[in-house]
Amino acid sequence: MIIKINADPVSAGTAAADLAVLKLNEAIESNREARLVVSTGSSQFELFKSLISRNVDWKKVDVFHLDEYIGLPVTHKASFRKYLYERFINHIEVRRFYPVEVEGDISRKIEELSLELTRKPVDVGLIGIGVNGHIAFNDPPADFDTQDPYIIVNLDDRCKMQQVNEGWFNSADEVPSRAVSMSVWQIMQCKTIISCVPHKVKSEAVAKSLILKLTNTLPATMLKYHADYNLFLDHDSASDIITF
Repeated sequence: MIIKINADPVSAGTAAADLAVLKLNEAIESNREARLVVSTGSSQFELFKSLISRNVDWKKVDVFHLDEYIGLPVTHKASFRKYLYERFINHIEVRRFYPVEVEGDISRKIEELSLELTRKPVDVGLIGIGVNGHIAFNDPPADFDTQDPYIIVNLDDRCKMQQVNEGWFNSADEVPSRAVSMSVWQIMQCKTIISCVPHKVKSEAVAKSLILKLTNTLPATMLKYHADYNLFLDHDSASDIITF
């Protein structure tokens, strides 16, 4: 595990993008292609802004994303697909983007997406950490046992309030109660995991994820057991580390 503390969200996002680009270009050089998993949320704004300006042969990159609300149209401002199109996919030309689609027969779409995801290894996972310690939408207590690539999960109250506090919804009652999420096991299959986690609101979850033993009541504790885990913080998100 490598931890890098940066001055602010911009420098954290830039540093995380530096490593992501390095790993993607290494994969393209070795395999003539790369596979990337991306997360969303306000903590990833600076990372994506930096990524879209980088020298990557995006036409050789397949992009998957972690999760999506069930029952929320892609036109809603909180849709993660909308987020990714507006901040990433529409700015570059990737080989293919595989969104988590939640319309129609969700079980069939999960099966199809899972088959595509597991067809080849994922080179880089950009994995955020939630206020409640979730990774993707694996809220506590997360399922650490399932090896299904994508699963349907229930969102807890702290997760819902995070979405409200970030401005995606007006109240917790508006936040969907269920989502499709990449499983914890599947996230851990990424060759390299890069977590860009700025902002003071994340400081407690960051500190506990580093200090606590592995527990599904704080799913992010799993990440430190990955062979190539890289955590990028800013001064605010790192501020609680010394208190535990």
